[in-house]
Amino acid sequence: MGLCSSCFKGSSEELITPDATVRRQQQLEAAERRRVENETRGIKDPERVRRMQQKSEETARREEEAARMGGGQSALRWTQD
Repeated sequence: MGLCSSCFKGSSEELITPDATVRRQQQLEAAERRRVENETRGIKDPERVRRMQQKSEETARREEEAARMGGGQSALRWTQD
């Protein structure tokens, strides 16, 4: 029964295939969607993760800057009274 349904389809000339540029664009869009989905997989709040990454980068940058300015010595020193 299922074999007869293939007889009622139109010819292959009626099937429209997109040209190469349209097809490439569709593939690029699909790849971008997959990349975004993979980046956010398992993350409830991607904006929070982005903020945390920015904060850690800022902290690392400040530590490097302090190390350059202070010559490797910390600003706090122990004193004995």
